[in-house]
Amino acid sequence: MNPVMAEAITTERLDLLPLRVEHAPEMATVLSDPALHTFIGGSPDTPEALRTRYLRMVAGSPDPAVSWCNWVIQLRSEGLLVGTVQATIDSADSDPVAEIAWVVGTPWQGWGIATEATQGLVDWLSQQQVEEIIAHIHPDHGASAAVAEAAGLTSTGELHNGEIRWSRIVGR
Repeated sequence: MNPVMAEAITTERLDLLPLRVEHAPEMATVLSDPALHTFIGGSPDTPEALRTRYLRMVAGSPDPAVSWCNWVIQLRSEGLLVGTVQATIDSADSDPVAEIAWVVGTPWQGWGIATEATQGLVDWLSQQQVEEIIAHIHPDHGASAAVAEAAGLTSTGELHNGEIRWSRIVGR
């Protein structure tokens, strides 16, 4: 499988834009609420730290069998960045797997943005050469579980590093 590159994805209200280093200052503000780290740990990055992280992410995985696809979520009507979605596609095996994740800034939570963005991402991944889409979600994070379910993923009940594995087999 050739490396997969993030492409712009459009949904009803959102533009998922391939990540650029220039997004770091605005995204540092979007992601600045410590509450966003309740289930994932850590703390908000400074704009400089986020810029450094984005430089690594944009450069891509050092493993040629792994594609890092990252997007910022833009709320089209406001022209604002409001979160991120990402997919790490591992094609080392004959059945490529995409692991996805999402985060929406606190002011925009409850607007259905994570659900819409994740559905757009899953639809896009379904057109790539992946066999399975997975997510790992903290057992107490009901909002993320609802997003995964709305995107067609099903809880496997399996724990991985304290998080529940969700999965969707992609039909061909």
